[in-house]
Amino acid sequence: MFGDIVGGPGRRAVAQAIPILREKYKPDIVLANAENAANGSGLTPELFKKIAASGVDAMTLGDHVYRKQEIVSTLETAANLIRPANLPRGAKGKRWMKIDARKNGQINPDLPPVFVMTVLGRIYMGLPADDPFATIDAVLAEVPRKDPIVLVEVHAETTSEKQAMGWYLDGRVAAVVGTHTHVATADARILPKGTAYQTDLGMCGPMTSVLGRSVDAVITHMTTAMHAPYEVAEGDPRANGVFIEIDENSRRATAIERFEVKADVNAPPFM
Repeated sequence: MFGDIVGGPGRRAVAQAIPILREKYKPDIVLANAENAANGSGLTPELFKKIAASGVDAMTLGDHVYRKQEIVSTLETAANLIRPANLPRGAKGKRWMKIDARKNGQINPDLPPVFVMTVLGRIYMGLPADDPFATIDAVLAEVPRKDPIVLVEVHAETTSEKQAMGWYLDGRVAAVVGTHTHVATADARILPKGTAYQTDLGMCGPMTSVLGRSVDAVITHMTTAMHAPYEVAEGDPRANGVFIEIDENSRRATAIERFEVKADVNAPPFM
């Protein structure tokens, strides 16, 4: 799974990294958080299709889920795109998705599907959301499969809220991973009862930046309080995320490894 894709540099870094990571890990499913894909905020139907065409099987969204209103129809119809599950019931989009493992582009009938769900944190987050713990309990009860393989994404600001969810779900799901803060954490591990965990996957985007945005603009705003457009930066694009290995019989994780792929800006799709 890739962390937050930020703007054009992030999209291109992911597209370039996927063949490299497929060769190294031979993944059955590729996931990504795409809520910052459209110039750093939101996702459009066109970019959804481009990211999918680059090799991402399914995407999640976070607090910028409705920043681009045109994505609503895609949220309602696409089987491989979800909103945070703990938004109000009237929110458009799905609370979870079922993603089939694939081999050579075709569904692999020998492997069980993975059920993916994401929730927003409630601490220091701008978009109001319901209790993520109670929501996950409710969504797990909706999954139409006995003892499913489940990956939970926690799109939250605080490390404590993400860690608490990891411990809350340890032994109940295959993996809990965090997104939103754009800085990869060094705590990838298997929790005692078999759940893979990392507090934040980091971002896919320009590292010569402040969380993906122009350094000069952010510093200007922080030192003067004057408005400065936070344009997506360009320098040193990289793709960050994790590889998770799951035992198909136990439905629990056996390995988790953080990756970071530095993009070659002199090669396609940058050129």
